[in-house]
Amino acid sequence: MQSEFYKCYKFQLEHSIQQALREDLETGDATTTALFTTAKHSSATLWTKAPCVIAGVELAKVICSIHNPQLQWVPKVEDGMRVGANKAVAVLCGPTTAVLEVERLLLNCMQRMSGIATFTRNCVEHIKTTQVILLDTRKTTPNFRYPEKWAVLIGGGQNHRMGLFDMFLVKDNHIDALGGLGAALEQLEQHLKTLTNSLPVVVEIRALEELEIALQFPWIDRVLLDNLPPNKLKMAVAKCRGTITTEASGNITPENLLSYAKTGVDYISMGALTYAAPTIDLSLKIH
Repeated sequence: MQSEFYKCYKFQLEHSIQQALREDLETGDATTTALFTTAKHSSATLWTKAPCVIAGVELAKVICSIHNPQLQWVPKVEDGMRVGANKAVAVLCGPTTAVLEVERLLLNCMQRMSGIATFTRNCVEHIKTTQVILLDTRKTTPNFRYPEKWAVLIGGGQNHRMGLFDMFLVKDNHIDALGGLGAALEQLEQHLKTLTNSLPVVVEIRALEELEIALQFPWIDRVLLDNLPPNKLKMAVAKCRGTITTEASGNITPENLLSYAKTGVDYISMGALTYAAPTIDLSLKIH
């Protein structure tokens, strides 16, 4: 069954897979072509080497179907399941040449996605006593953003904007380039009046003084309270309660995450979900 994420971003995910296959197989697999004919078939099992939250099972099936329709990907677990070390994740069957050609791409994708899903799940469980929703950011690997953000969802987090195209996010450099937050919001307000269909508006706030300015613009959907320590964040959240949604970001780590969550903020965005997640070691062995 295809996930909603895959249905929504099918084109982008498949394009990424095709580019990755070209990167590895520009003129084919020299070694495999020399050693095997396409008539030979093999089976291989994907194994975990460490406990993790598995992610990329559905993506792996898509990779196999794009590379060679004769490949059969038979999962033993589902995306989002916690599994221990030395557990079988899936069996891959088909022409030996195709199995070997796709091996590294499968491993690279699933190791990275499983690392992000595991890291995200651990963070989500750390703040489960609060109502905070954990978000990712755009601090992703170029040309691998969609699988990484998919992995965040699998781990129990939610996605922030996908790119620069699906949200108005007024950040520090926008503000400074226009001479201040008030000027930036007035400029954006004029632009919004020209649109038939708008996008969500999020505004970065670096100090309580900027928050006072932002609250004068009731059309803002959310304020992103950036780099405020928990004591100041709690004050800012209290000012916003009942009027505007709040998000905290900046220098938030698994170690201090709970202290930020306890401030009453609605969302916490963590770039670390994608850029700091350790890769999970997996192996694919022919038998």
